[in-house]
Amino acid sequence: MGHGHHHHRHDHEHGHDHGHAPTAPLPAAFDPSVPDEALNPEQQSRRSLLRRAGLLGAGLTAGSVLGATAAMPAYAATPAYAATNGRRTGGFLWLAGDHHIHTQYSSDGKYRVVDQVRQGARHGMDWLVITDHGSATHAKIGVDKVNPDIRAARDAYEDTLVFQGLEWNIPGAEHGTVFVHPGRNEVSVLKQFETDYDGSVKGASDSTPANEALAVAGLAFLGEQVRRRKVRDALMLANHPARRGVDSPHEIRAWRDATVPGPQIAVGFEGAPGHQAAGLPAPLGMARARGIYDNNPGANSFAGYPLESYRTWGGFDWMTATVGGLWDSLLAEGKPWWITANSDSHQVYADTAVRGPGGDFNTDGRYQDPVYGGRIDITQGDYWPGQYSRTHVGADGFSYAAVMDGIRAGRVWVDHGQLISGLDVRVSGGSRWATLGGALHVRKGAAVTLSVDVALAGGPNWAGFTPRLARVDVIRGDVTGPVSDQDTFTAPTAKVVKSYEIDKTSGTVRLTYELGRVDRPLYLRLRGTDGNRSGVGPMGAAVDPAGPAIDVVGDADPWRDLWFYSNPVWVLPS
Repeated sequence: MGHGHHHHRHDHEHGHDHGHAPTAPLPAAFDPSVPDEALNPEQQSRRSLLRRAGLLGAGLTAGSVLGATAAMPAYAATPAYAATNGRRTGGFLWLAGDHHIHTQYSSDGKYRVVDQVRQGARHGMDWLVITDHGSATHAKIGVDKVNPDIRAARDAYEDTLVFQGLEWNIPGAEHGTVFVHPGRNEVSVLKQFETDYDGSVKGASDSTPANEALAVAGLAFLGEQVRRRKVRDALMLANHPARRGVDSPHEIRAWRDATVPGPQIAVGFEGAPGHQAAGLPAPLGMARARGIYDNNPGANSFAGYPLESYRTWGGFDWMTATVGGLWDSLLAEGKPWWITANSDSHQVYADTAVRGPGGDFNTDGRYQDPVYGGRIDITQGDYWPGQYSRTHVGADGFSYAAVMDGIRAGRVWVDHGQLISGLDVRVSGGSRWATLGGALHVRKGAAVTLSVDVALAGGPNWAGFTPRLARVDVIRGDVTGPVSDQDTFTAPTAKVVKSYEIDKTSGTVRLTYELGRVDRPLYLRLRGTDGNRSGVGPMGAAVDPAGPAIDVVGDADPWRDLWFYSNPVWVLPS
């Protein structure tokens, strides 16, 4: 059974590159040679987060998790780096980030680029993507004007990787993050892409075959820019895919396969949308739905989706939250498709800023800089990057290329509310092993073991409490190959095969699951919960006896219902 990973890397980058080589020094907050008093406030905040999570030793000595060791778990924030010289000796650097962030260059945004980057750094984000809305105004003005602000933020916050991207109005469908590796052509490529392939700019929003073909052509355009080395790399991740029911299964498959063979551009979707504070009940919040998932089917919605798909489940999109559902149907084909979680930050809950007076968005391509508004605004539904949602990427160094490679490879796990501090997943058979996004190739009939190390929450989150992990579920499904019906959104073999009750409140938990002797291709993925809300999954108790419960519109406090999810690992016997 084929497993299509497409790794792509160039040795050169045209023009000025703000990235770091894979062997570049660690960010200052991670570097034990940098004393606390030498850190700026954002770096001090990040170091405090790492210490509370148990990922940095109190003395930052060679005996801490920064110490060089061949057995360093993947959850360590800086695995297998020698404390004495910062040189890596193996493992991955797990970098937290957010690929869905808006600024004053969005028609419904407010903040400066530097505001979002400063807050992201404060909340432990290592990488961020600025994704202002695609529109005629943005294509004409904003994509150019935001670039100097992004470059200034890169210089001001050198320990945070800041990508330029945009939120693509996918022709015939929903929205998606598109971003490119920094370089001389980042603006020109994004500008041409938006001008030629954005559904809003082109008047191509309806679900028609022609518009769906335009979306595929847009992805092919990005793949061509990478092939021609106009940009070093480009990625697309679909945003809030089930929110309006307009991302049909066949469209998602078409995006996934649009540039294969070659560098895969469309690599996944939001497992959990932003706007999580929107679910806070009155009078505490705006009393809408988590993710603002309070829609119903419309003229362009895929008719096969059930009504419950328009709601979040434990804060996660129905496509991801349903065991045996759409995400599993994609994984059962044996092809990579990953999940993320992010803020979709526009207007932040409990903030005091308002848009500055004067100016005209349509003329200027931006709003005036924010000013103090004189009150705490609890009518908004967003959090700052890293304040609630985190996407953790296993990178081979601190660089733009390493983050993009890690995302494309599927070395990703996500969490809400800092439910856990870290996750190390290894599937082994004989002398071989694979981790998230990878494939373990073994002889048919070989014994295979899943080993999981979960670093529990190491301190209080933004809401002021230390989360407690109650349970971890192992989900398993067979790889059955390509589907004949491209609108398939079920996977009959996927189900929860093992649940572990967690009785510890700190430190690390080791979980082991024996798969036995494997004679057919399969995949495994993980899910964990604080145990506050659960219910029988949409496919029934035999498939998912205690999955996330559907969120109640108007009464869904996101801090009382925390989950983490991992991307899959494949096992391929031959």
